[in-house]
Amino acid sequence: MQNFILTQGALNIPEIYAKWYEFSIKQNCGALLTFCGIVRDDNNIEALSFDIYEPLLKTWFNSWQEKFQNETIKFMFAHSIGDVKIGESSYFAGILSKQRKLGLKLINDFVEDFKANAPIWKYDVINGKRIYAKDRSNKLQGAGLLK
Repeated sequence: MQNFILTQGALNIPEIYAKWYEFSIKQNCGALLTFCGIVRDDNNIEALSFDIYEPLLKTWFNSWQEKFQNETIKFMFAHSIGDVKIGESSYFAGILSKQRKLGLKLINDFVEDFKANAPIWKYDVINGKRIYAKDRSNKLQGAGLLK
């Protein structure tokens, strides 16, 4: 089962969810908790666009897996590279847990940590041009912002 997915353009949420759901059944877990980020019509954008530094993103993701390896928790992650239009999904996160309580707490922590620390750079697409969303970006610890 692929639990770390990067794809060009919008995510196919039904397909990814079906794979994660089948995997969860095989793991005999009682909770599959997900968060789906959808590009909304905001600030006259046509789309959002994303650049990713994959080696650092994998390190970030693996640190979550390692931190909870003894808790019978599995993390799942999918993100878009490039342009994602309004109404399409660019981000999908999942937590597979034996029981719901820890999973419910972790899905929020996982998404918030992603927003603060994942090496993904966001751009607004307006009139066909990519404009770096500096006001909605966080500086990565130990690195400068890419321009």
